[in-house]
This record gives sequence, structure tokens and C-alpha cells, in this order.
Amino acid sequence: MKPSRNRRASTQPPEAETLQKLAAGLAESGCRAEDAFWEKHLEEALDAVFAEGDENVLVNALDGLYEKQQRAYEVLADSIESRAEEAGVLLLAAPVLAWSRFEIPSGRIPAAILKDLSVHLRAHVLAEGVQLGIADMLFSPDQLPQGFCETAGFTRAIAAAAEADGVMKVDEKSLPETGRFLSDVRYILAAVKAGKAQPIFRWQEADGSRAHALAQWKQQGGACLAPMLPGCAIEPELPDAFFAACRQSDRASRPFSIMASTAFLSTTLDVEPEKLRAVVAVFRDQQVEELRIGFTLAERSEVVHGVVWPLLGPDEEAAEAFVQIEASLRQVGIRIIEQLDQRFPLEYCDDCGAPMYPSPEGEAMHAELPEDRAGQMPRHLH
Repeated sequence: MKPSRNRRASTQPPEAETLQKLAAGLAESGCRAEDAFWEKHLEEALDAVFAEGDENVLVNALDGLYEKQQRAYEVLADSIESRAEEAGVLLLAAPVLAWSRFEIPSGRIPAAILKDLSVHLRAHVLAEGVQLGIADMLFSPDQLPQGFCETAGFTRAIAAAAEADGVMKVDEKSLPETGRFLSDVRYILAAVKAGKAQPIFRWQEADGSRAHALAQWKQQGGACLAPMLPGCAIEPELPDAFFAACRQSDRASRPFSIMASTAFLSTTLDVEPEKLRAVVAVFRDQQVEELRIGFTLAERSEVVHGVVWPLLGPDEEAAEAFVQIEASLRQVGIRIIEQLDQRFPLEYCDDCGAPMYPSPEGEAMHAELPEDRAGQMPRHLH
């Protein structure tokens, strides 16, 4: 989890200071008995913050620990996530990577598909006897609960569906609109409840494994979702606890977006991947650092498409990301890869808000397809 991009307040709310003290105590604990003491009081303090719905307290507490007490920061971040996605039940997310030249659907899941998804979640992902409640929406990233307090509220709301082994009906009109991107993620949200000390996931059982669960879910769950995502290439990810699943989908969406962009450009421009060039550079400001990839035709300098490769954690570095990007590009058949040493400011188009991408000449450019193909241009991966 990255710290907030908001500037930290000069004074800490007392609730934030309490959270920091409890997290520091747990981080410095030397035995399991002491752990239990700190955990109990930290959970109670977090529950009080969630009841008030004060996201700023959580942000301030995390920001205050990030630079000075890294271990306590990690403890507090884990504790916040756990309390937000647990309310007598565990909130799950099942991400699905998708790309299409057309709009990637989201919205209401038909009852028949919802029933089949529940069957395959029980069969391949969840342990025997686990209660399951599932939301009847295929969510886009912008429609997910935003922030810890909102996530905690959603978890409490879907808990009733899990208790009844039923369906949570979502008010579709209350959700934000979904933007159009070449590649994106869709999410199924569910909640599960298991007996005390009982396994939740199939891979916790003696004869289960994550690899087998993922293979079965991709095959069976993917087949269920295909009718909802016509014209899309999809890649279901392993369902998991909400925050863990979202982080995994963020990581997986980066190479997936390169694959999607290469396939799109190859078909739209009628060129083989080896006739494309990828230019990679770092873009940054005081708080954000990311890599951007500008795609050009091999013999031209105009940027025809672009991909943003965000750095997702404090331990990720640009040098490591360059290696991963190059491997992803070569895997899809792109051989002409240029890495620019210069650093660019975090620029966006003043007119449409799209990111600017690096060109072979070392300029930040707007991505534009040739005029005769421009109508087919989706937006970058957001």
C-alpha cells in the first residue's frame, strides 16, 4: 500500500495518534501473548474510526508512520485492510482482465450467470461448507468501494447476503459511469463466511492448491463470464480477499495492457509486432513516479499508442520495471525497444487529459493513430 498523495496535516488528530501508538506497540511486540493485547486494542480503535467513517484519520495515521516507522506502517496498513474487508464475513474480489476494440461491458449480472458463478466459486475457489453472498454487478475499477471506510461499509452491507447464502442487489444508478479503455479490469464482489478455525479457500484444504484453483476458475468461471463480455479477450484472476485481489489485478494488468496494445496495433495498422517500436521512459513529479511506453511504427517517430506502467509499491524501482517491461514486450513479439535515460514531467494533454508518451526523439507526445484509422483509437489503460 502506498501512502496518501495528500500532504500530511501539520497536527495529527488524536485518533490517528492512538492508531500509530497501537501499531508501533504491535510492531515491537516480542511474543504472541503481547501481540494479542495490541491486536485487540488496535481492532477496537479501528472499528471506532470505521463507525465514524472518518477516512482522514486513517490517512493521517498511515502518512505519519510511513517515513519514520516503516514496520509500524506495514502493521497498521495490514490491520486497516483486514478490518475494512472483514465484518463477520470476508469481502472477496474476483478480477477479470479484459481488452477489446469496443466498449468493455460492466453492469448487472443476469441471474442465470450469477447462479453459475456461485456454483463455480463454491466448487473451485471456496472450501467446503463456506457460506457465500455475491453482488449482482460486474464492477469497473471506478465503481469499486473507494477508501477504507467505504470498503468497510460495503462489507457490512454484503454480509447479510453471505449469512443467507444469497445475492446482494446493487443500485446500479448510484454507481459512477465507466470510461472506455482499450484494456481494463472488471470485478465480481462477494462475501464469504466460514466456521471458526475452518478453511475459507479450496487451497487451504489438504488436497487443494492455488494453482489448481486458478486453472479451474479460469476455465469454468471464464466460460460463465464470456457471454457478459462479448468481443473481449478476457483473463480471469484468482479470487481472493478484496485488497489482495485488487493488488494482484493491478500487477497483472500491466503486462496484459502491453499484450492488448500490441494485438490492437497489429490488427488496426496491419503490421506484425516486429514492425512496431516501443519507447520507454520514466515520468515523475514530486509524489508520483511511473513508466510510460510510447508505441510507434518501426520507421516512423509519431507515437500511435501508449501504455502507462505504474510503480505499485514503495519497493518497486524504475530499473526493475524496465526489465519487466522489456520481457513483456519481447513476449508479444516486439523487438525494437528503446529506453530513454531522461526523466519527463508527469504531463497530460490539456484538451483531453490523456497521458503524453515518449517518442524516439525524446519528446513527450500525444498518441495519435494515422488519420484513416483514428476512429478506432480507444483510450490508454487507466
